[in-house]
Amino acid sequence: MDGYTNETPRQRVHRRKSALWTERSSWDTEWREISEYQHPRLGRFVASDSNKGTRKEQKVIDSTATVAARTLAAGMMSGATSPARPWFKLALQDKDLQESREVKLWLSAAETMIRRVFAASNTYRTLHGMYEELGLFGTAATVVLPDQRDIIRHYPMTIGEYALATNDRNEVDSLCRHYQMTVEQMVGAFGMANVSQTVRNLWDRRNYSAWVDVTHLLEPRRKRDPAMADAKNKRFSSIYVESSGTEDKVLRESGFDRFPSLTPRWFVTGNDAYGSSPGMECLGDVKQLQHQQKRKGTAIDYMVEPPLQVPTKFKEAHTARLPGGTFYIDALGGNQAVQTAFEVRLDLQHLLIDIQDIRERIRSAYYADLFLMLANDTRSGTTATEIAERHEEKLLMLGPVLERLHNEELEPLIDIAFDECLARNLLPPIPMALSGMEIEVEFTSVLAQAQRAVATAGMDRLLGAVGQMAAVHPEVLDKINWDQAVDEYGEAYGVNPAVIVPDDEVAATREARAQAMQQQAAAASAPQMVESAKTAGEIDMDGLNDVMGSLQGYASPTPGTVQ
Repeated sequence: MDGYTNETPRQRVHRRKSALWTERSSWDTEWREISEYQHPRLGRFVASDSNKGTRKEQKVIDSTATVAARTLAAGMMSGATSPARPWFKLALQDKDLQESREVKLWLSAAETMIRRVFAASNTYRTLHGMYEELGLFGTAATVVLPDQRDIIRHYPMTIGEYALATNDRNEVDSLCRHYQMTVEQMVGAFGMANVSQTVRNLWDRRNYSAWVDVTHLLEPRRKRDPAMADAKNKRFSSIYVESSGTEDKVLRESGFDRFPSLTPRWFVTGNDAYGSSPGMECLGDVKQLQHQQKRKGTAIDYMVEPPLQVPTKFKEAHTARLPGGTFYIDALGGNQAVQTAFEVRLDLQHLLIDIQDIRERIRSAYYADLFLMLANDTRSGTTATEIAERHEEKLLMLGPVLERLHNEELEPLIDIAFDECLARNLLPPIPMALSGMEIEVEFTSVLAQAQRAVATAGMDRLLGAVGQMAAVHPEVLDKINWDQAVDEYGEAYGVNPAVIVPDDEVAATREARAQAMQQQAAAASAPQMVESAKTAGEIDMDGLNDVMGSLQGYASPTPGTVQ
């Protein structure tokens, strides 16, 4: 029998939070270091850190890692989910059905509506922040909820605010968030009747800006009646509670048919609930870079302002063996001059070379060269094929990451937006042909196209070799299915399917062309035939008759007749 059968929703939230926070604790040390050394403004490991503008960049001397992380985020944004260009399309497994005009128009209308929803909401702002969190910490999270004004609304989180749990498929299906809201925000979000008496008292005293701790738990609902359609019987439960206080009440309890959170991970080891990241890979280099820069600064201080030795009679302050420090000595030989205590001639060349080497390793860990190229290509118009040719190795390494982002972030996001549009009747009537059909998502972003373009490298080499052989033996061209090659290239490059003519239309076009050529040939030969007939009509019939008469003598003899 379940020992927690009689626990209240609030008790369950606190129990789950405690367990998830304990499970997450082993990750906190490394996340804190990444935050301190690479991006101090990210990460909230204490709820009270919200809205605090105190200086945090105390361990950042060289900002190479911060800029590289920013470059990765911008590159992922422009390369995977650019608001300026279509980065996904809806498709069917049944390609013949997809070619139907009615189906094609409906899919196009659905795509357009989903893009409008993304543009009107805070989707793209949230995605950019998530890419930065992914590059630094390996894990990002946002809660996507229905919104009366924007259809959907993101509530992004930073590392340290939340904890995750996965199911037997290693899919994230539980999220617990601990954060702060102002009194005004709580009353606006949950209503005066649902907040605690403490919050109501703060409201009555007009202390609207006071901060209150809140815990939000999303998890699979263990006990539910699938036949019931109400929110408290849906697959996933959602419970908000005040973290402090003694009142046994909840701020809001509801449910969702689909897990309403996006929790992508950069790279996952085994059954880990959290991901690893480029920021983790280069953390040692980042620490070394800060140390090297500090030593370089110390060396420059010694050269610019070296310690001095001064006669004792000038002694007025405490001695120091620091840049700008002073030594008091009794010089021999009556030399009472002020001079440097020791020679400071440091060669910084080797240190600068080492610093540059470390910087390049950090930029490489964050794929800075690839993403800078993508950012520039938005303006220059470089094709996905050129990107693939220049950065094939980087793209192959990035491939598993993109696949995970598609599965854990972008596909669920499109599904959530699609469901919400469907629930609000924002889509055209669904064609009967689509009844019971599963709609798939195909990604057409620059990065997705570049990934597919890598796969065409073998075909490029094959066709190039065949072209060379055809110069000597043209018959080898018969070995290539050129129509299939065009289809493969079109799919790899993410070309609009409307550009590629279907096979049946191609066959009809070719047949019509062949008939037209036959008719043209027949029309071209007609004058010759007429001329031949005319010439035949002008032959001397008398002469022809004489010839025929002479030939009659050679007729076969009649039986019984003597010749």
